Amino acid sequence: METWFGVTSVYSFVPFSLSHLLALAIAVIGIIALVSARALLREKKRLFQSLRWVLLVLLFASEFSYHYWAITNGVWSFSGQMPLHLCGIASITAMIGLLTMRPLWIQLSFYLGILPAFLALITPELPYDYQHFRFWKFFVHHTAIPWACLFLALSNPTAIHLRSVFSVYALLLVYAAFIGFYINPLTDSNYLYLMQRPTTASPLDFFGNGLWYYMNLCLTALALFILQYLAFQKFIKIS
Repeated sequence: METWFGVTSVYSFVPFSLSHLLALAIAVIGIIALVSARALLREKKRLFQSLRWVLLVLLFASEFSYHYWAITNGVWSFSGQMPLHLCGIASITAMIGLLTMRPLWIQLSFYLGILPAFLALITPELPYDYQHFRFWKFFVHHTAIPWACLFLALSNPTAIHLRSVFSVYALLLVYAAFIGFYINPLTDSNYLYLMQRPTTASPLDFFGNGLWYYMNLCLTALALFILQYLAFQKFIKIS
């Protein structure tokens, strides 16, 4: 138990190993199941409420346990553990969305949570394999985020409209400016990867350097928001 919940482990994470592929498969199966059962979720109120609270518990337990692990092991820091990356923000908006079911939180969760969390699942910044707590926390959390964000959108599909693409994108730009100009420099952090790219291989490696890097981040985010909106309208909302 001490090794499992400790700071270090002799079992290093290997990308696309069996444990990684199984975690990815579970995430994909959950997405398919949610989409397939969207009509049933609207008809069966008890099933809807049960899944709603299960997702909320998973998100909260993941966030709480991570901070507890970091504090217990004396490694907590503002620059390393605050939920200020997109996945962390999406986790918070999804929890608020699950509690309130308000359109704004559904929109924020839908655009900020699904694709970033899946990208994190594919290219995780993760030191240890399944023999360590960090592996389970990461994959449970980053699997629950897109599940919860999609669940919210499916519960109120009319909240996902064209105007929401640009309103959420504008809020993201404001948030990114705040993180980039104030939080990262003041705390020596790298939230949103605005100071440097992730240490693991990721699509951000192709975004160039300097001004080109930030321009590509902005343009890619807008393009993905639009594509996600179009895909939702075509394959989910109208079916």
